[in-house]
Amino acid sequence: MTVSQASLFPSRTVTEFIEDVKTLTKEIQDLYCLDQIPWIIGVSWGKDSTAVLQLVWNAIAALPQEKRHKTIHVITTDTLVENPILSSWVRKSIEKLEQAAQEQKMPLQPHLLYPALQDRYWVGLIGKGYPAPRLQFRWCTGRLKINASNRFILDVIKTSGETILVLGTRKTESTKRAKVMTELEKKRLRDHLSPNASLPNSLVYSPIEDWRTDEVWMYLMQWENPWGSSNNDLFTLYRGASADNECPLVVDTSTPSCGSSRFGCWVCTLVDKDTSLSVMIQNDEEKEWLQPLTDIRDELDILDDRDKRDFRRMYGQVQLFERNLNGGISIEPIPGPYTKKWREYWLKRVLEAQVQVRNNAPDEYKDITLIMPEELSEIRRIWLEEKHEFDDSLPKIYEEVTKEPYQDTRLVVDNHVFGSDEWDILADICQEDTMHLELMAKLLDTERQFYAKSHRKGIYQELEKCFDSSSRQKDDAIKNAHLHRDIKISSESGNIDAFKEIIQAKDNSQENTKKVIQQPVKEKENPNKQLSLSWANLKYPTQPEEE
Repeated sequence: MTVSQASLFPSRTVTEFIEDVKTLTKEIQDLYCLDQIPWIIGVSWGKDSTAVLQLVWNAIAALPQEKRHKTIHVITTDTLVENPILSSWVRKSIEKLEQAAQEQKMPLQPHLLYPALQDRYWVGLIGKGYPAPRLQFRWCTGRLKINASNRFILDVIKTSGETILVLGTRKTESTKRAKVMTELEKKRLRDHLSPNASLPNSLVYSPIEDWRTDEVWMYLMQWENPWGSSNNDLFTLYRGASADNECPLVVDTSTPSCGSSRFGCWVCTLVDKDTSLSVMIQNDEEKEWLQPLTDIRDELDILDDRDKRDFRRMYGQVQLFERNLNGGISIEPIPGPYTKKWREYWLKRVLEAQVQVRNNAPDEYKDITLIMPEELSEIRRIWLEEKHEFDDSLPKIYEEVTKEPYQDTRLVVDNHVFGSDEWDILADICQEDTMHLELMAKLLDTERQFYAKSHRKGIYQELEKCFDSSSRQKDDAIKNAHLHRDIKISSESGNIDAFKEIIQAKDNSQENTKKVIQQPVKEKENPNKQLSLSWANLKYPTQPEEE
């Protein structure tokens, strides 16, 4: 919950705020000149981080050239699923910052960071099948934003021993943020520098920690941007992303502020439906070309998506959990990744949106890319190598949607033995039995993978994993999970009688299955022929020959 903004009057007058800016300028200069510890400014190019960057720039610019002795790294993380309007603004701002720093001999060096390929959003959702992020499974934030920044910070620490991280965090952003910042203040060993809870040998400096939202805007609008960007344009971006299309002056606690607008990933399912992107479309007819993106986001934002997901977890096993249902407790499987059908569907939808946007967007956005070529290649690799889906459907989907030939950035993936023809034959043999098709595909492709290796050590363990994850039908797999859960509960509770009863029922069930399989062969067929136990004769028992 966002903390209500305090009134501009009488908390602090404009004169008092100007004095605070002067005090912060001197504070920044003193900290900068105190030692050789490199600085890293984390910038999202929203209002808060822009205000901090402008404060630091103006303070360092006031120093004589000989005192600008250490580099200040300005880092920005592009998740590759950012709001396209803001993404364009960020890139232009970085270009202006870099150019101005060179011209004015400022020690600021911008860095545009990206998530590692395996951490990217579409690789996770379409490739591996991760469901759209929820508060209970927020798999995106660390992979898309935190990891890339932390890698850069750790590299600086390895080189210099420590670093000072300058951030635009403010206590008035939320009660949780205020509590965390206050607790870290108590652990300060140096003035103004708090310890970093997640990264050792790094200190956090938050110069505008006590500013209110209206004061942030006052500074941005009254102090000229030193690297040539327009703070008025930033103001317009926030106003366009506010539902009422306004950024009013905050005069009391009931007045809304455009500072409440938040920019972020256009696919985000962790926020309410009324995101900045959809409000931009609402406020500006010229941005209607962005509608396909909000359509995909709304389609992903379904609370109950069990019909789109596997009944097993990512590792192929059924995991049960207690769910409150109609006033009672229901023991049900935890839904797993998106099924093959739905992963292919999401790929098709993203490519369709990309085609639509390119056809309808203004000239400056005509080359917009929603899913990068290297991401498509990684998704294809995951489907082929990890999920054993050797029908290799990605190139076909790409060409059907884009009407362009698919060119993989890694040609090695084209050297595979099986293809869509073999998959279709296997599907015909297995008929409607999807589990049998999955098992056969895994077994065949596992053998194919080991065939290409110089040694086959570990093949039996890998084949065993195929049977463990795919040899049971859905109902049987869930029943087996319940059995193991009952055994665990009875053993932990010390109920010996219940434990024996469960084990006996399990043994009886296995014995009955064994008797069915090992029934004697009729004499008229071939009394000397023994029925061998295999998956094939379990699934397709031999029929007596017609006389």
